[in-house]
Amino acid sequence: MYKDTNCGDPRESNVGDQITVAGWVHRRRDHGNLIFIDLRDRSGLVQVVFNPGYAEKAHDLAGSLRSEWVVQITGKVVARLPGAENPDLPTGTIELSATDLVVLNRALTPPFEVSDDAEIEANTRLKYRFMDLRRPKMQAMLKTRHKVTHIMWDYLTEQGFTQVETPILIKSTPEGARDYVVPSRVHPGDFYALPQSPQQLKQLLMVSGVERYFQIARCFRDEDLRADRQPEHTQLDLEMSFVHQDDVMAVVEELYTRIVNETSSHMTMTEPFTRLTYAESMERFGTDKPDLRFGLELTTITETAANSDARVFQSAAGSGGSIRGFVAPGCGNYGRRQTDNLTEFAKSSGAQGLVFIALDESATSIEELENDHIKSPLKKFLSLDTIKQFATEMGAKPGDLMLIVAGTEKLVNTVLSNLRNEMGRRLELADDNRLEFAWVTDFPLFDWDEDLQKYEPAHHVFSTPKPEHMEYLDTDPGKVIGTLWDLVCNGSEMGSGSIRIHDKDLQTRLFNIIGYTEDQIADRFGQLLTAFTYGAPPHGGMGLGLDRLVAILLGETAIREVIAFPKTQSAFDPLFEAPSPIEDQQLEDLHVRIVMPKT
Repeated sequence: MYKDTNCGDPRESNVGDQITVAGWVHRRRDHGNLIFIDLRDRSGLVQVVFNPGYAEKAHDLAGSLRSEWVVQITGKVVARLPGAENPDLPTGTIELSATDLVVLNRALTPPFEVSDDAEIEANTRLKYRFMDLRRPKMQAMLKTRHKVTHIMWDYLTEQGFTQVETPILIKSTPEGARDYVVPSRVHPGDFYALPQSPQQLKQLLMVSGVERYFQIARCFRDEDLRADRQPEHTQLDLEMSFVHQDDVMAVVEELYTRIVNETSSHMTMTEPFTRLTYAESMERFGTDKPDLRFGLELTTITETAANSDARVFQSAAGSGGSIRGFVAPGCGNYGRRQTDNLTEFAKSSGAQGLVFIALDESATSIEELENDHIKSPLKKFLSLDTIKQFATEMGAKPGDLMLIVAGTEKLVNTVLSNLRNEMGRRLELADDNRLEFAWVTDFPLFDWDEDLQKYEPAHHVFSTPKPEHMEYLDTDPGKVIGTLWDLVCNGSEMGSGSIRIHDKDLQTRLFNIIGYTEDQIADRFGQLLTAFTYGAPPHGGMGLGLDRLVAILLGETAIREVIAFPKTQSAFDPLFEAPSPIEDQQLEDLHVRIVMPKT
C-alpha cells in the first residue's frame, strides 16, 4: 500500500505516530522557510509542514509541488501550535511534519479549483467530471448513494426478497416514452431496445415463482430532459406475489424510513407517511405530487364567482371550467411590481392571466372590509359582498392576498399548483430539513388524450382496475379507478406502483381500450399473456427512483448532481463527446445506412 493512514483520520491521540499518507495536493503555502500543503484524499484533508531543518530533501522537493499533484508523504503527527488550530477541519488540531516526499504523478493546471466553494460552469464540470468528482461534496454524494443502495440490499434481503438481474437488450415495447434502439448485426434489419423499465420481466418473475424480487435497475428513455430526468436513470425495482396494495406500501415505507434515519442526521420526517387519494390531492393542491411542508391549499369558488359581473369568471364557468385560488398570507401589501411578476409567472404556466385581490391589514375583520381596503384589477366588477364571500370561502383575512385563476380544470390546477410552490419558495414556508412523504392512491386508470381522441393509460396498462369499477371498463373507461399509487416527497414523485393484472382476458380488455390491435398485442405482449395462462399469482410492486431519492436526501433539485457521469440537458456527454458518429465499417456490419434530415 502507498499509505497506511487516510488523510482525514489523524487526531490528537495520534500525536507522535509515524504515518504515511498519499493523495492530491489541495493547496500549497510558502511561509518563509516553512512550506505547508493541504493533502486530500476521499476521507478529508490533513495539513503537512515541510521544515528544511527537519527534512531538507523533502522540503526542497515540496517547493515544486502544484495543485492536484499526486504525492506520498511520510512524517510524524504533531500538535499544532496554540492559535494555529483549524476548528473547521476534523484534523485541525494536528499536522504532519514531513520526513519523506515522493511525487507519484504530476498534473496540468486544473481547469477549476477542486473545492465546494468554486463556481464552475456546468458543461466544464461534466467535461472534466473526473476532476469534479474529487470535490468533497461529490465524494460525499457517492458515499451517500452507496449507503442508500446498501440499505436497500440489506433490508430487502431481510424481508425475503431475491435480487435478479434482467436483460438490457430486449424487445421494443411501449412504456410511455421513446425507446433507445440497438441494431442487431446477426439479425440484419432487426433491433433490440434498451428497457424503459423491467415491467414485463418482473411480472414474468412472479409467474416463475420468485415471489419477492428486487433489482437496482438501469432504465433508458429517449425523452426531453428536465432537472429530474436523464436519458438513463436508476430505480429500485421490486415485485411481490400474493399481496394487496397495503402490503407493498408497508414494505416501501419501512425501507424509506430506515434509509432516511440511517443516512441523514439533519433531516426530519413525519411517520407514518400521509395518505391522500388522487381526487383529494388534486382538490387541495392542484397536483398529484404535492409539497406538504406548507399549506396554501386551493379553494374552489366557481359558483360564487360565476354570479359576479366579471366576464372572465362568467366565461370560465359558462364553458364548464373552474375558478379556484389560494391565499398568500401577509402579502396584502404587495405592490404593482410584485403582482405583475406573479401574473407573468402564472402566464408562463399557461394562464391567460391572474386575478389578485389584496386585503388591507387596517381592516379589523372580513366583516368590516370597505372598498378602500381592497386592491384588485377586477375591483369594479366585483361587489364588496362578493369579495367578502371569496375571503370567507378561501379563508383570507385582512393583510392577505387572494390569488385566483379561471379556465379549464386542468389548466387551473396546473397554474395554481405551480404558483403555490412558487409562493411557498418566496415566503420561505418549506423547511429544507424536513421530508414530507405521502402516498397518493386511487388514480384514474385512463386519461383521455384530446389530440389523439383516445384513452391512454394514466400510469401503465398493466395495473388492475378496482373491483367495484370493473363495470365501467366497456361503458365509460374514464370513470375507472385503478389499484395504483405514487410515493411523493416535497413536491417530487419518488416512484409508482400498482397491483398488476394477472388474468389474460382482463389484460387483453385493457389493451383493446387503448386501441391496440390483436396483432400489436400478440407482437408486443404475447410472452406475458402466454405466461398468464400457466398459473400467474396475484402480484404487485413498485419502481422507485434511486437518483431522486439521493437528490432529495442531499437537498439537490437536479438528479444529475447525484449521478456519477450524467448527460447535459441535450442528452450529450461532454466527457466522452457522445453521442458521436461511428465508422463506416460498423454501419456496414450492422446493415445500417444514415439518412440525415433535410435542413
